[in-house]
Amino acid sequence: MNSGILPAAGAGFGTGLSLIVAIGAQNAFVLRQGARRQAVSAVVGICAASDAILITLGVAGLGAVVTAWPAALTAVGLAGGGFLTCYGLLAARRALWPPAGQALTAGGAPAGSARTAVLTCLALTWLNPHVYLDTVLLLGSVAADHGSLRWVFGLGAMLASLTWFAGLGYGARLLGGLLSRPGMWRALDALVAATMLAMGAALLARTL
Repeated sequence: MNSGILPAAGAGFGTGLSLIVAIGAQNAFVLRQGARRQAVSAVVGICAASDAILITLGVAGLGAVVTAWPAALTAVGLAGGGFLTCYGLLAARRALWPPAGQALTAGGAPAGSARTAVLTCLALTWLNPHVYLDTVLLLGSVAADHGSLRWVFGLGAMLASLTWFAGLGYGARLLGGLLSRPGMWRALDALVAATMLAMGAALLARTL
């Protein structure tokens, strides 16, 4: 076995984890879905699979293609900024005027649309320019430094993504006791609203 495989995989895992752990729009959404116990497997799967696709593109060297099309990133930034702002306003409304039945019960969260959760997760993932910058450009460039082991580095980054989102989505169920009180849901929605609105405003400010 090549002695550099484990270090390359470990470097990929550490680099990938460092890029996704920070609280962001995607993480806030996964946390909320996990706490609601709603479409958790689908949401975790979408996030991990999307990262795997983008990391693969980055390791394959497609970062140059992304940088060659700045207009594409601008369009994604406008769409993503608008979407995040709208979602943040909806979360703020829930925090200020929580809907009936907001608190969790012993049987789980109030019924909701899994389709809506999936579409929202896809939008939060693919309409965020930072996803492309972090995975395709940054991870891709770091992977290139590992030469023939760049794919091992990429696999390590993919494993980090899967580990993080699975831990966040399924681990959020442990908050069920706390979220049995409507006040805690309002606090969580306030956090989601602040995160989404801040990121949406930042995206629009940089894009316009």
